[in-house]
Amino acid sequence: MASKPPAGDPVQDAPQVAAPQQAAAGLAAIGHTLRIAQQQMGVRRTARTLLRVNQKDGFDCPGCAWPEGDKRHVAEFCENGAKAVAEEATLRRVTPEFFAAHTVADLASRSGYWLGQQGRITQPVYLPEGGERYEAVTWERAFAIIAEELGALGSPDEALFYTSGRTSNEAAFLLQLFAREFGTNNLPDCSNMCHESSGSALNETIGIGKGSVSLEDLHQADLIIVAGQNPGTNHPRMLSALEKAKSSGAKIISVNPLPEAGMERFKNPQTPRGMLKGTALNDLFLQIRIGGDQALFRLLNKLIIGTPGAVDEEFVREHTHGYEEFTAAARAADWDETLAATGLGRAEIEQALAMVLASKRTIVCWAMGLTQHKHAVPTIREVVNFLLLRGNIGRPGAGVCPVRGHSNVQGDRTMGIFERPAPAFLDALEREFGFAPPRRHGLDVVRSIEALRDGRAKVFFAMGGNFVGASPDTEVTEAAMRQARLTVHVSTKLNRSHAVTGRRALILPTLGRTDKDVQAGGRQVVTVEDSMGMVHASRGNLTPASPHLLSEPAIVARLARAVLGPASRTPWEDFEKDYATIRDRIARVIPGFEDFNAKIARPGGFTLPHAPRDERRFPTATGKANFTAAPVEFPKVPAGRLLLQTMRSHDQYNTTIYGLDDRYRGIRGGRRVVLVNPDDARELDLSDGSYTDLVSEWKDGVERRAPGFRVVHYPTARGCAAAYYPETNVLVPLESTADTSNTPASKSVIVRFERTAGA
Repeated sequence: MASKPPAGDPVQDAPQVAAPQQAAAGLAAIGHTLRIAQQQMGVRRTARTLLRVNQKDGFDCPGCAWPEGDKRHVAEFCENGAKAVAEEATLRRVTPEFFAAHTVADLASRSGYWLGQQGRITQPVYLPEGGERYEAVTWERAFAIIAEELGALGSPDEALFYTSGRTSNEAAFLLQLFAREFGTNNLPDCSNMCHESSGSALNETIGIGKGSVSLEDLHQADLIIVAGQNPGTNHPRMLSALEKAKSSGAKIISVNPLPEAGMERFKNPQTPRGMLKGTALNDLFLQIRIGGDQALFRLLNKLIIGTPGAVDEEFVREHTHGYEEFTAAARAADWDETLAATGLGRAEIEQALAMVLASKRTIVCWAMGLTQHKHAVPTIREVVNFLLLRGNIGRPGAGVCPVRGHSNVQGDRTMGIFERPAPAFLDALEREFGFAPPRRHGLDVVRSIEALRDGRAKVFFAMGGNFVGASPDTEVTEAAMRQARLTVHVSTKLNRSHAVTGRRALILPTLGRTDKDVQAGGRQVVTVEDSMGMVHASRGNLTPASPHLLSEPAIVARLARAVLGPASRTPWEDFEKDYATIRDRIARVIPGFEDFNAKIARPGGFTLPHAPRDERRFPTATGKANFTAAPVEFPKVPAGRLLLQTMRSHDQYNTTIYGLDDRYRGIRGGRRVVLVNPDDARELDLSDGSYTDLVSEWKDGVERRAPGFRVVHYPTARGCAAAYYPETNVLVPLESTADTSNTPASKSVIVRFERTAGA
């Protein structure tokens, strides 16, 4: 039987700390999964739901975007995926009576953990101007309120339409269509905060902003480099792919400031041997200083160039551009500067080089540890340089692998959720729908916050997500949101964003991935795209949490009819009745989706075309893969300061907090901890167990403080520290972003430590 939600916030004043673990998954993961699932869903519902996760006739996990192979296990999910499913399929409910009992001020005083534990929202609710509580509202009234506010704007560009990575392809396509027919390209999305740097770098260098590998490529690789990523917590099913690669003879190098249990040893719960002994994954762990990755890959490139026969000269000659300029920059790489930037020893780098030279098929995987720095885009370009030198793009077992964090974040971008759309995409929309979409670029996440702060944006509409919790510079972001005339959130559950509102606010409850979706045209399916460009159907199997819920496509379609009225020639009502009609239009607008409905009828779906992978054709400005030669950058940290990275705990998915433990790192019962190397801690007089305020330093001179963090002596890289977000987002200046991509630089925060008052 499912348990009730917590009545009050748990006390987090004294987190318990033990030694970090050195293996991931195993029996402990199974036990934790079943316990969380039973608490949220009960025993019968747990079995009914989890056995459908990631199956060809089931629903796509609402967690990460890691792909599934053609052959599926009976239990095709990981611990954190099961937590995501359990939280969505929970039997707990947030009713109008809940909102009557809790003011918005009360909700704002609660932790994200407490808010999320309350359960599924059952009815649309409205916060009137000057009101203290949300109150139940009809769907018709909700859409009328939004139409009223949008109609009162001085320009369509005063509206913002944000998208979370959980949104289906069908809903994302409709949202961008509505926004553009309304008249704006203001379509910020969660990609702006994570892999925008990857897309910026890859579009310039190989001509497409997506990874170039498949799951089978990982299995065939000779060498896999995992840089700035923690698969054991953030993409646990990736560990199975790494294990399979190891069994085929692959070597693995992990490049990260923190040792992570999942990369040390994986205890695969699918096999008896895996449960008992597990598989050691790392062959080499390079414990790099935060932000030193560009310097590392630049030096490796210099050493490859200097090794006779190491460069794939035929590939470089036939398929690349800019080699001479790049090699001149690479030859200038300096050993001493690289050792200072990375904190590595010469022998470690030489060992990595030997593994690189021994590999004929190399893949580089990365995530936020590379993308959230000022120099993130040049860093990823340098990774591409590294792969191009030896011809490791466009052949089996080799390529670039940016590992996406949310289940359809890549698909949403494919569907046109982008503030800077390509002219060809807009041309196709115009041909198909008969209106002229706006050509002026819109606002990304950071620029949207600035527009709200400055009064240039007045209506904020979010399709899923937790915008306030995910964004940088918390105090600035929250103040900006409160400037809006109207904030609207399409959501399944409560989060911090619902308590930080404009003058008026709406919460519109929607179906989740696990829910049956029945419309006038019958039972519907939606589609998603995984991190490797596979598109497949998702079919929920549970009775929705309330008869008052609408699906995301239905919400957009009804909103469009309320706002655009009869002047719109777009068949919004047909789209709501039958999502196949949406897919028919997608097929005519977006290359690769021809015969969309027929393709998703096949079990497992289909793979989108990828010119560099499929043909060694690079649709860049030069028509070839581009070498680049940016100056090497790395963070410079003043004496007495450390460089902080924000990170997730193991009981967390993005801003969703499942619990207060971080099992693999030995942390239990609290999240306000900061991990500091013991040698750095001694120099800074930070004893283990003491309490400190974290104060970030930025060129604007503004004090940004995160108070009351327990110091944990931990084997981080020297000069570096780590703490969980969203608690430390307050330390990230809004203006501290990656060049080119404008992604918040959440992995490069200079901090000083001040003893907590009264500690």
